Amino acid sequence: MAGARSEVLELAVLGCLHETPLHGYELRKRLNALLGMFRAFSYGSLYPCLRQLLAKGLIAEERPADAPPLTGRRSKIVYKLTAEGKERLHELLTQSGPSAWEDEGFGVRFAFFRHTEAEVRLRILEGRRSRLEERLHSVRTALARTRERLDSYTLELHRHGLESVEREVRWLNELIATERQQGAERKDDAAHTSEEAGTRDGRDRRAEERPSDRQGLPSPPDGAEAPNSD
Repeated sequence: MAGARSEVLELAVLGCLHETPLHGYELRKRLNALLGMFRAFSYGSLYPCLRQLLAKGLIAEERPADAPPLTGRRSKIVYKLTAEGKERLHELLTQSGPSAWEDEGFGVRFAFFRHTEAEVRLRILEGRRSRLEERLHSVRTALARTRERLDSYTLELHRHGLESVEREVRWLNELIATERQQGAERKDDAAHTSEEAGTRDGRDRRAEERPSDRQGLPSPPDGAEAPNSD
């Protein structure tokens, strides 16, 4: 679990820095807005993560040369993504296995869907839906066995949990339908473009193969003598 959390934070940091270089305070604010929606974010975990990314060469530090000295304070360090960091971010964004479906990582992966390929987005959404449907089945089965032994408050809590998961499944169904429709439209557009290109190529080839309309001498009009070729 610690490894999964570390990877989620790594993805979040690299994704934020992909959009723009940030100094520590700005990065903390963005991560809190991003990760705080899905789980508690510890500021104490940020700087160890930054040190690891620096050691791996995935990010670099930059101190503004024209920054005025700050009395009693360190100058602001700007963190930016390196070429290796962009490659690592792309690698993380192409992963669509179970780690991308779980509660720990799905929200952050979804936040960077605009940087994710369409096929990968669809696999993650379908994987997440499958995982939640498994959870729904397990909870319903357990609730059916223990319903008579639960007090009204505990039973209401279980119902609330079920409704939350069912609501997310409906949301995922809508997203998946939209992704599939957009994928079908992209294929239709690609096929139409390919068909148009083929038609243009065919016309060009026929034009090249057509004999010239002005070969030899023109035929004289009716009643006129043909020009003397002597």
